[in-house]
Amino acid sequence: MANIENGRQAVDTRSIRTISSSHIDDESSLGSDSEINGFTSDRQTDKYGFIGGAQQYSEASAQDVPHAVLRQREVKWLDMLNHWDKWMIKRFNKVRLRSQKGIPPALRGRAWLYLSGGKVKREQNQGKFQELDSQPGDPKWLDVIEKDLHRQFPFHEMFVSRGGHGQKDLFRVLKAYTLYRPEEGYCQAQAPIAAVLLMHMPAEDAFWGLVQICEKYLPGYYSPGLEAIQLDGEILFALLRRVSPLAFRHLEKHKIDPILYMTEWFMCAFSRTLPWASVLRVWDMFLCDGVKIIFRVGLVLLKCMLGSREKLKACQGQYETMELLRAIEPRYMQEGFLVREILEVPVTARDVEREHHTQLKRWKKNRGELNFKSPPRMHGARLIMLADPPRRQDLLQNPTILLEMPQLKKGKEEKKSKKKKSMKKSQPPEEIPNPYALPGDSPPPPSDLPVPPPVLSKTPQTLPDTVPDTVPETVPETLPQTETDPLHQQSPTDVPPAKESPRKQSTQSLSSTEQDTYL
Repeated sequence: MANIENGRQAVDTRSIRTISSSHIDDESSLGSDSEINGFTSDRQTDKYGFIGGAQQYSEASAQDVPHAVLRQREVKWLDMLNHWDKWMIKRFNKVRLRSQKGIPPALRGRAWLYLSGGKVKREQNQGKFQELDSQPGDPKWLDVIEKDLHRQFPFHEMFVSRGGHGQKDLFRVLKAYTLYRPEEGYCQAQAPIAAVLLMHMPAEDAFWGLVQICEKYLPGYYSPGLEAIQLDGEILFALLRRVSPLAFRHLEKHKIDPILYMTEWFMCAFSRTLPWASVLRVWDMFLCDGVKIIFRVGLVLLKCMLGSREKLKACQGQYETMELLRAIEPRYMQEGFLVREILEVPVTARDVEREHHTQLKRWKKNRGELNFKSPPRMHGARLIMLADPPRRQDLLQNPTILLEMPQLKKGKEEKKSKKKKSMKKSQPPEEIPNPYALPGDSPPPPSDLPVPPPVLSKTPQTLPDTVPDTVPETVPETLPQTETDPLHQQSPTDVPPAKESPRKQSTQSLSSTEQDTYL
């Protein structure tokens, strides 16, 4: 019988050629986890990083977006991320629509961190992850985490190598969460959630994304007893009555409890069930709109596999039904088909909450109070943001790559200094011309004062028009300073100054007329 992995036939791994580690020398180009673990370069990885396995990319399971459309979407998402609070409060419907269309791969990790609220959580707890990462951790959880590391996406190049950087970061994130929430500890279903986040962001961001998913989106899912997941199983079964009555009656007839088929779906957010292109699209909508997307995906799969009489003829019992749900047909998980069906399912967050209260009352009546009281569930990114309003600095985008180019800076500074020097040299000193020069004034020598540019006409006939009224009509050839300046006129008792040389008189006349121009 063929091996079944994640509900689909597993790819034969014997065709993957391996090499001995002794063949790796110092000059080898092997460097990635997949190559160090023995997968050679002739085995191509897909655009998501998968080397093989059931979730590897194929044209049948995904729909490619033209590059021009991707560039346009990237520009729109960059604008939203730069003004995140305004978009979330005033235009959230547009954010939802763009999430449904698919987040551009280049910005998916950053967008997930903003949608989940992990960005705000990280900024409000600076240094917390480093503090938890430096602690040794609880030994009882560390052993379990170590055993689960190699089971998470073994065909992805990030996690294929034992002891590689992917498994090391996964260990750090899961260990930090056990220290952050010691009352919950570690659950095996948390590992694939953290692994998906690590494929798109650094370890610290992945940790806060995991915290938000466990506390806001799926509260109580990973607590001891798994009561929250059982309660959501009953909610899914009740919603199935409305969406597909035929599938509901079949499951009820054979007494197939929801916990048997939906546990991995919900606890891993379909990351181990769907083709990878569909996983990413589901997560885009899930982190934007909340858990109702997970319910819709489950309802679509149940309706497609058990919603027709032809399908039910092939599964006459409980075993056949479970085998059918474990091996979902690929056409129902194809990216384009699945997203369209998800958007058409008439299930809202209010329907989920209404059914949650109904099932909770029934649970308390039949089984008593819940042993673990989880925090209230937040339905989507907008409610998460409104419940804990961020500061403006919490939403600022920090650059992830810093380039230091001191030589370029020095060159720019030198160019700027040269330009300033040239500007200083090219600017001549300001000279104020004397508009009241007299015909008998001789030009000052270059050593005393600079020669002013000619302002008036050289002919003496035009001179009286430019002379102010304070100057007498009979102006001597050498006029003293006290006569030309009305503010410094001599009193009758003053002794007249001694006769000066024509050179000094000309300079005094020039200085006095300069004062007239400013007064």
